Amino acid sequence: MHAPVVVMQDSMKREQGGKVQRANIQAAKAVADIIRTTLGPRSMLKMLLDASGGIVVTNDGNAILRELDLAHPAAKSMIELSRTQDEEVGDGTTSVIVLAGEMLHVAEAFIDKKYHPTVICRAYAKALEDAIAVLDKIAMTIDIENRETMLGLVKSCIGTKFTSQFGDLIADLSIDATRMVGVELGQGLREVDIKKYIKVEKIPGGQLEDSVVLKGVMMNKDIVAPGKMRRKIVNPRIILLDSPLEYKKGENQTNAELLREEDWTVLLKMEEEYIENMCAQILKFKPDVVITEKGLSDLACHYLSKAGVSAIRRLRKTDNNRIAKACGAVIVNRPDELQESDVGTGAGLFEVKKIGDEFFTFIVDCKDPKACTILLRGASKDLLNEVERNLQDAMSVARNIIKCPKLVPGGGATELTVSAMLKQKSSSVEGIEKWPYEAAAIAFEAIPRTLAQNCGVNVIRTMTALQGKHANGENAWIGIDGNTGEIADMKERKIWDAYAVKAQAFKTAIEAACLLLRIDDIVSGIKKKQAPGAGQGPSKPKIDEEGDADNDQLIPE
Repeated sequence: MHAPVVVMQDSMKREQGGKVQRANIQAAKAVADIIRTTLGPRSMLKMLLDASGGIVVTNDGNAILRELDLAHPAAKSMIELSRTQDEEVGDGTTSVIVLAGEMLHVAEAFIDKKYHPTVICRAYAKALEDAIAVLDKIAMTIDIENRETMLGLVKSCIGTKFTSQFGDLIADLSIDATRMVGVELGQGLREVDIKKYIKVEKIPGGQLEDSVVLKGVMMNKDIVAPGKMRRKIVNPRIILLDSPLEYKKGENQTNAELLREEDWTVLLKMEEEYIENMCAQILKFKPDVVITEKGLSDLACHYLSKAGVSAIRRLRKTDNNRIAKACGAVIVNRPDELQESDVGTGAGLFEVKKIGDEFFTFIVDCKDPKACTILLRGASKDLLNEVERNLQDAMSVARNIIKCPKLVPGGGATELTVSAMLKQKSSSVEGIEKWPYEAAAIAFEAIPRTLAQNCGVNVIRTMTALQGKHANGENAWIGIDGNTGEIADMKERKIWDAYAVKAQAFKTAIEAACLLLRIDDIVSGIKKKQAPGAGQGPSKPKIDEEGDADNDQLIPE
């Protein structure tokens, strides 16, 4: 007798789940629409007001989404996608959001037809597996020692960025820097740590063309005693410390009771002797430069300058690590443990220069440095910030290629090939999963479609022509030239993408779409602020209805 009631409750529950999924899909589409116009070389820029009232002008997907303050949880998780993509491979941050938004958009029709989300997710997972197989098939291996090929690839990857107007400059800087810090791990593997060992130093003024990769390190520091110490030393012997060159203070408050006046003199003499001994231990190795992360007292400064040694104090730990990598020194914790092998002799020149109003220390012309500094010059701070963002992307691309030297065609050609192959395969998929599988194939066309929209060409005509060329999975290298909107061979135009970037974008987008589709309730654990004395009872968790979710502010005003 009670069976119909159970069925009704089940269908009501599914109805409610459908509402939440639709709300999530709307939120994801809203995020995708914000940055859709920033895909491709002819894309628009966005001007953002950040929390501190400053402005950011950029077309980097991750940089834009980072500044947004969105209320809807599904929209927040979309922003996480772009951050993940940026951390993993450093490029493709806009593509991954556009693709995830499209995957969810095509799933909406199936939610309306009462398809179970698990069925859609299963079909999407199968489509992802096949898409990666297609990528493997069309990928082309390259020789990373060939600079021309590397330059072409990095240029095509940052061709969509603001700095593409400056020609080869950014690509050159990024290749030089990543090659310099690459470390061989054996078995043909290379480790390139661009976060740790490549520092970007931005100095407003001069022209962008003056930007260089220094074969060494530069930091915003001056020597401790200008006038007494040398500001230029050729082939310096460098000692790096992370201990203070001053008298040790007590860990906590220390009281000393002196009964005779002479004891005070003895106490001061002991302090002086302690510092003199420390300096003597350092000077034994005949250094030209002593750099410490901690303090350096006036007395130590006197002894060092008397011996003709230049000293720098209170250096950042990260900078100290970079100097060690560049000149071959070892950072020492205690001066009495110093050895000859700890002294860095790899640097060719130590020099302190004044740029603008500030002094900068250069340790350059190093032999085989494993750390470097990229010095960026430019007209304004905003321009330099955008150049730095583009440079980070370019270095990430160069790093990806060094780690996995495989290329796929750019300009939407990869997505069209994947889409055509999946459409072919969909006929062999059995059961109800066939339709979501086919929809996933169509969703991949979002990337070339968006490129065509941003070029300002006739989208329908261009897409039809492209689909005709890719009909049976042939012409894998035919795509859209993002600058002119023409249909062209990507090999001839040298429009390429790194395999690692594309594979990561596909995986992140489809997995995120599956995650959002499987959410059937949004339960808020945040207590609403109540008026004093109102309702003392325990508060119930609030379940968002479709109306509530839709009323949430998706895009900040």
